[in-house]
Amino acid sequence: MVQMTEQAREQVNKLIERDGRDGLYLRLGVKGGGCSGFLYVLDFETEKGERDELVSFGDIRVLLDPKSNILLEDVTLHWHDGLDGSGWKWTNPNAAGSCGCGESFAV
Repeated sequence: MVQMTEQAREQVNKLIERDGRDGLYLRLGVKGGGCSGFLYVLDFETEKGERDELVSFGDIRVLLDPKSNILLEDVTLHWHDGLDGSGWKWTNPNAAGSCGCGESFAV
């Protein structure tokens, strides 16, 4: 199952609050592309799809489509905020390789 660090959960909660829409889900997933084969996806949605798996981290409701659920097994989503910049970081122990910027991976 995908995991989220405490810092990532705090950032997601800030973004949900800033968005202002009720009932938001966080969509985590993958799509084909990038220099290594798959790109990570992070977005907000208002509706759960019929085939989506729902995972909760406290009051954060995360949606995973079936393909992404398999490819994100044991992956951890991090939020980094420091002097050298801020942003999302994915730790994927199942990746056979990844690009230099960490935006895409291969299996």
